Amino acid sequence: MEFFDSHSHYNDESFDSDREVLINKTLKENITRMMCIGYDVEKSAKAIKIAEKYNYIYASCGISPNDIEDFSVENLEKIEEMAKNRKVVAIGEIGLDYHWNKENKEAQKELFIKQIDIANKLNKPIIIHTRDAVMDTIEILKTHSVQNTGIFHCCPLNQELIKEGLKLGYYISFSGVITFKNAKPNEAVNQVPLDRILIETDSPYMSPEPHRGERNTSLYVKYVAQKIAEIKGISLEEVAKATYNNASKIFNIDN
Repeated sequence: MEFFDSHSHYNDESFDSDREVLINKTLKENITRMMCIGYDVEKSAKAIKIAEKYNYIYASCGISPNDIEDFSVENLEKIEEMAKNRKVVAIGEIGLDYHWNKENKEAQKELFIKQIDIANKLNKPIIIHTRDAVMDTIEILKTHSVQNTGIFHCCPLNQELIKEGLKLGYYISFSGVITFKNAKPNEAVNQVPLDRILIETDSPYMSPEPHRGERNTSLYVKYVAQKIAEIKGISLEEVAKATYNNASKIFNIDN
């Protein structure tokens, strides 16, 4: 049984003291593929550097809505150039966040669209961050079609977002949030067919129960898979196999 953590941030400073030890431990625990996700120019470059060191880690690059200060023509050119690297399999994380950033919605939309253009130019999927911005996110995806679709990362448990995302051909990725005691994830998880679901940690953030409050790592992705298995009434092995194959497919990684 193998697991694919489709969204982690080993480019975060919280891993600087034990990154190599932890990544090697993760591999021994059958988490045999991981994505290291960029979210600004610096962290995208770092994600690529990490991915180049380990053949089972892949990278994405992009500028997130919470890093809007990186938005410039020069930096978008840097992202596009970085995305040509052989280990970069997606553009992201990109999208809209009206929870933390209410004052720059138009700039966020422009940045999102420009990075969709880069994804289409380079024939790569996108990794979407969306928070408190359901309608605008869906509207942009409807009017700016992404050739290789992509993933709603750490997907909000919003049934309308999931319904529209699935209709547009996107994959839905669940994180440790679905294990939280007050989350009520059953309807959202059951809404996603097994061939369109992914698992992730978003480490070092969003640690699942029973590790909530700790630094998250890819070792904990199994708790997310176990929760999905419990909700859907299927085996952990079925969830592991489906999510591994789904992530490999959307990121165009040979099994």
